[in-house]
Amino acid sequence: MSCSKENLNKVRILIVGSGIIGKFNALELSKQGFKVTIVDNEESKNSSNAALGILMGHIYQKRHGRSWELRKVSINLWPKWINYLRHLNSKLQIEKPLLQLTRSRIKFEKLKQFAGKNLKEKFEIIEKNSPKLKKIHEIFESNDFQGLISYEDGRINPRLLLDTIDLSLKKNHVNFVKGRVIKIEKKQKKWIGTLENEKELIGDIIILCNSLNSLELLKEFKHKIKLKPILGQAIEILYDDDQIDFLSLPKNFNIDGKNFIPLTNNKIILGSTDENSLIPEEAKINQLTEFLDNNPKWMNKKNIIRKWFGIRSRPDGEPSPILKTLDKGLIICSGFYKNGILLAPGSADWISKEIKKHL
Repeated sequence: MSCSKENLNKVRILIVGSGIIGKFNALELSKQGFKVTIVDNEESKNSSNAALGILMGHIYQKRHGRSWELRKVSINLWPKWINYLRHLNSKLQIEKPLLQLTRSRIKFEKLKQFAGKNLKEKFEIIEKNSPKLKKIHEIFESNDFQGLISYEDGRINPRLLLDTIDLSLKKNHVNFVKGRVIKIEKKQKKWIGTLENEKELIGDIIILCNSLNSLELLKEFKHKIKLKPILGQAIEILYDDDQIDFLSLPKNFNIDGKNFIPLTNNKIILGSTDENSLIPEEAKINQLTEFLDNNPKWMNKKNIIRKWFGIRSRPDGEPSPILKTLDKGLIICSGFYKNGILLAPGSADWISKEIKKHL
């Protein structure tokens, strides 16, 4: 088949799952002219709504493997996507930079070595006595932090991003269907997704972006794909004190694996955990508020005003994420247990190229 936009409009693509990965795939494919339908039962409860939106690309230290290759593509694509989406929402932006801090001398030495090996990157090493750490040391009542600034990494507001993508999908005439797909099957070279109400959705190509739920749909096909649940919790703290202004802190920073996002002068987000579970553990919340040797007075469980969690999937026995053709017209795009928002553009780019092999 010719890959002209006119011909691609005849190709029906069914995307199961409306998280950031599913929506980004729909955005890329609808831009190219494909006729796209997204189906999801509970869009408001997918894990993307619990994401913090941290874009840790350049500062990612494992520079090999599938995840890194996908990161490189996404790093290059994100500025283009921001320009495209800002036409619909001028507030959408990547808030830079990102600080990665530690109290560990060993971890700090590794960060310095990493920066020394990647001199072309926009990194800055910050020692304990750096003026750029003054506010952090004051508010955290410590002087032990040091680390690395990545001027090209940062954060995008995930809710704002999803809402803006929704506007673009509507403009591109992407069809949304509310329902849970309970069965997929192939009939006469077409793929059929059957909903709980027995309604059938027909597509030339079906893309599974529904995380753990994809395993149930693949039972009949005997594919050896294994996914484990990874639960992440986050909390919002409210602390009213004229001497503390969270907005005086950097917009995005990480301390020994814990992410901090100031919201207002008296509100700040802390997250997230990695739990091999489907049920959030209260003990893990304690780890968010008690991981420092001497906690500042504001970082106390009694000041938590909101907490939430999301369940992602992690591949078991193979690298993350899973991007595979399982059959002609059947593709899985799943297993983004970390950095799903960062990797979304690269994944959509892979999907768009892979689909054309099926036509």
